[in-house]
Amino acid sequence: MKRILTTLFLSCCLGGYAVQEADIHIIPKPIQLTQETGAFRLTPQTVISYTKGLQPQASYLQEILSASTGWDLTLQEGTENNDNVIQLSLNPEGNTPESYELSVRNAGVHIEGADAGGVFYGIQTLLQLFPAEVYSSVRQKDIEWEAPAVEVKDAPSHPWRGMMLDVARYFFDKDFVKKYIDMMAMYKMNKLQFHLIDDSGWRLEIKKYPKLTEIGAWAGKDQNRLGGYYTQEDIREIIEYAQVRNVEIIPEIEFPAHMLSAVSAYPWLSCHGEPREVPMQHFISRDLICVGKESSYQFLQDVLDETVSLFPSRYINIGGDEAVYDNWEKCPLCQKVMKENGLKKASELQGYLTNRVLQMMKEKNRTIIGWEEIIQRGKLDGQVVALIWHNEKDTIQAVEKNHLAILTPATHAYLDFPESKTPGEVKAATWMPPISIEKAYSLAAKDYSPSSHVLGVQGCLWSDQFIHGTILQEIVPLNENRSENYAEYLTFPRLLALAEVGWTKEANRSYKDFAQRLTSHYARLDEKGCNYRVPEPTIAKMDETAEGVTFTLTESVEGAPIRYTTDGSYPTIHSPLYTAPVKVDTKNNFRAITVVSNRHYSLPIYFAYDYAEYKQFGEFTAEWKPSIVPDKVTPWKIDATGKISGNGTYEVTFIQTNGANALKLNGIRVMKRDEVLEDIKEVQTVRKQHQVTYRFHVGSFEAGTPFTIETQIQGEGGNNTNGAVFIKKISE
Repeated sequence: MKRILTTLFLSCCLGGYAVQEADIHIIPKPIQLTQETGAFRLTPQTVISYTKGLQPQASYLQEILSASTGWDLTLQEGTENNDNVIQLSLNPEGNTPESYELSVRNAGVHIEGADAGGVFYGIQTLLQLFPAEVYSSVRQKDIEWEAPAVEVKDAPSHPWRGMMLDVARYFFDKDFVKKYIDMMAMYKMNKLQFHLIDDSGWRLEIKKYPKLTEIGAWAGKDQNRLGGYYTQEDIREIIEYAQVRNVEIIPEIEFPAHMLSAVSAYPWLSCHGEPREVPMQHFISRDLICVGKESSYQFLQDVLDETVSLFPSRYINIGGDEAVYDNWEKCPLCQKVMKENGLKKASELQGYLTNRVLQMMKEKNRTIIGWEEIIQRGKLDGQVVALIWHNEKDTIQAVEKNHLAILTPATHAYLDFPESKTPGEVKAATWMPPISIEKAYSLAAKDYSPSSHVLGVQGCLWSDQFIHGTILQEIVPLNENRSENYAEYLTFPRLLALAEVGWTKEANRSYKDFAQRLTSHYARLDEKGCNYRVPEPTIAKMDETAEGVTFTLTESVEGAPIRYTTDGSYPTIHSPLYTAPVKVDTKNNFRAITVVSNRHYSLPIYFAYDYAEYKQFGEFTAEWKPSIVPDKVTPWKIDATGKISGNGTYEVTFIQTNGANALKLNGIRVMKRDEVLEDIKEVQTVRKQHQVTYRFHVGSFEAGTPFTIETQIQGEGGNNTNGAVFIKKISE
């Protein structure tokens, strides 16, 4: 259910949370903003005038303002010099693409852009000057529709400010895709990588190969059937919607891996030609497209021809990541291609494939984009754009090989990772540590210049970890939108951080300043009907003395009240209202939440036990306490996803921290999803001053795949035992 927050509800139930912007808080931060005296007041008589070519942008502004004010504002082509006019015009000469100037005066507003995109972004800045209710889709009464008088000169630091939306692992319908585009555009992001193809689904109608959507777009049977696809008419509609909002949609047709959905529809695409099914659960299939068959290249030519005809973007993304080459090594046709072309490793066949597709796309005047693996698997015959996802320092490879790059490191920009480790956080990817808003904002994007190899930054929202499980399946009869709420929860507000990294020059970026401006934007997300992760209250000060700890908090959402507890229990909307610093015996007993509404509030401020003294044993992974220690042998599964982060040799160590009883371990099993990697049967007992360590090896790591350590435990003589489990990688 989409929410519209009302002042009436909030003042009755939450102590008067009313959104009032005393300061100007624009995101992303403009190059230059000067506040003048006075304000422009919107009235029913306001005219939106526009010069030739800007009618779509003028209509967009009219639609936004009319929905929230209830006024049918007049549109007028041409230059209007009267008062009470919002003028839109172009001045392309010598200006940076997408740049704009905004002048707000008592008499009227003038937005001048270097192009239509610049005008659109001037509109976005203007909307952020009005009260947050301007974004509402229903008429708002008793609002003073005023924008403070300002002069703004602004331009983007990078030409590429993108998001990737994974609709292949989980299908989002076209209305949600439009909303996602709208939210990107609100914060001046201009590229949407449309992840249309993966093992779990083929989402793009290709008329020459109807089975791609008849079979490849669906997983499961009957009431468990899951999937969907976009018709070519849907795609045209989405593209038209995005063009008005200055968002370029880049289709991603994934190969040679991540295309089990295509192999399920047409088994002859693989080396073996064996029947396959579209999986219900995420995994990385080893079925690659066979590079030894000319029919494979004809298939790619046909699919890409239809794709190019649909998408006007100059870019085509071919994926190219996470290929496992076992089948190519065994396939006689693939081996023949290797021999004929003097290739020494099966991985070099990917470069051969990329070059053939590169030539296809040259003929269509298109530039290839792919994950960074495409520049690592053989020499390429032309320049491509690599999405740098392993580590931002991998851009060096693109520079050395004269390719272009986009920064999208998993460490900062993969929004399918949660924001925190706080208990109660949503189910999400865990193969790397959480990414806080501050971590996303710290992505080291240098300023762009025409000589730069790095075009910009991009966030990625993968849908494999939090959708294809048993927790988040939609219940069709209830007409739910759980998946959409989850996608928005993980995207926002971190998208705003990445948007500023992409738009604002490095010297002007400050997380402290950004965090302050962010507090007023949650109300705007509310009015847009956008779900988001509510931030915990900010700890402004924490004074620790022998008598206890005193917490001084500040709001993280402008005007939203804070509720707290001092006994270690989870706070609710009925817990005491924070009005002054709070003193507690120990910080571990203090909890506090931000309350936006009675349904929408944050996780609590949480202080976990400090295991710093055990850091030599690796990363804290799990803990045991008396409540989970039985008096008979009982299985215990420990989630090691994220702690096992690549191939190598690891140690898992069990350490007792408290209690009179020892803990007996009946060996361990290391599991990669359902696959047993190691089964160590050695029985050991954990006691104080006697930690237990098991060593194991991982040789088939797959990003995104869950890892667990299974053991059987029993308390010796009782369950009075506490302890912790640590995992450390000791060698590659």
